[in-house]
Amino acid sequence: MSFFTQSTTFEQVWPVTRRHIVEVIENGKYSHGRKVAEFEAALAAYTGAGFVIGVNSGTDALVLLLRAAGLRPGDEVVVPAFSFGASATSVVLAGGRPVFADIEPDGYGIDPAAVDAAVGERTRFVMPTHLFSGLADLDGVLRVARERGLIVVEDSAEAIGMRHDGKHAGLFGAGGVLSFFPTKTLGAVGDAGAVLTDDPGVAEIADALRHHGRFGATIGDFPAIATTTGLAGFNSKMDDIQAAVLLAKLDRLDGDIARRASLATRYTEALAGLPGVRKVPVSRSDSVFYVYVVEVDSRDDLAEYLSAHGVQTEVYYPAPLHLQPCFAELGHREGDFPNAENACRHTLALPLYPDMSDGDVDEVCGLIRAFYRGART
Repeated sequence: MSFFTQSTTFEQVWPVTRRHIVEVIENGKYSHGRKVAEFEAALAAYTGAGFVIGVNSGTDALVLLLRAAGLRPGDEVVVPAFSFGASATSVVLAGGRPVFADIEPDGYGIDPAAVDAAVGERTRFVMPTHLFSGLADLDGVLRVARERGLIVVEDSAEAIGMRHDGKHAGLFGAGGVLSFFPTKTLGAVGDAGAVLTDDPGVAEIADALRHHGRFGATIGDFPAIATTTGLAGFNSKMDDIQAAVLLAKLDRLDGDIARRASLATRYTEALAGLPGVRKVPVSRSDSVFYVYVVEVDSRDDLAEYLSAHGVQTEVYYPAPLHLQPCFAELGHREGDFPNAENACRHTLALPLYPDMSDGDVDEVCGLIRAFYRGART
């Protein structure tokens, strides 16, 4: 069983996808064109964002957002020690310095108390990251940000569809991002991402940065080389083919989210309380199951056992960010962020995607039960 596939979904959406792709070909602009603009408008309507800026990946979206929100060289950004690497490497790529803070003991969001303790003289930003199926403690993070005068930028790459008090993830501070990597809840057939913001100033700068720092109307304008280059920007435009795929899939996003929730409930009902399973996800009002992550004993042995029986899994994440080699110069040691380190010892992501059947979930759960009852081969 694959950890992820969208072959059935893609077959179902192909007629609509084909129509969008034909329109791209007939228009003759394959990057930063009309289809990207169409997708941006549709995504703004779905999320309620004042501005959506389509870019070529979620990682680039974070870099552009930090720059657009006013990050200066050497500014410190508080980020969680437990996350995908881009949460911290984006800070470095934008010219800042990541400062790690531990996650909450009962979840995967950054701990507001740890954020408060991490703030120093050069700290100007905090980046809560919304992981797996739920939002970080936004109320707590926003409270600390107000008290400490910090700018909030959200790593909401995994959080499409997640809302807090009716507001979509990514819209609680200067802005947020989305990733459309193929495995995401809304996935492309390659890399793509977006910046979300309600701030027109942030939007203007992010818009320029994605296209070599050029201001003015560039989207849909070929080749748009006569516009003013006001900033040292990037080549981070979204491809129109990716926008075509995302438009077709956006129409069924709520249904896909509901299917993911149903599969997650089936997992939880089968695994909760099982010896060897330390923690299963808790469904909340803001839950959108991008992945289904459990914490288990003998994690690596279980993953090997499932693989031997044809079930692919992923470890999210094998090492906390403060112990990654690229951040060795920050001088952290094992034990600095115990909650993040403990999560890295036990978390395992099980297959979860709309193309799965209930029987697929039952098969995975049956293998997990067998493993903890002593079947190790």
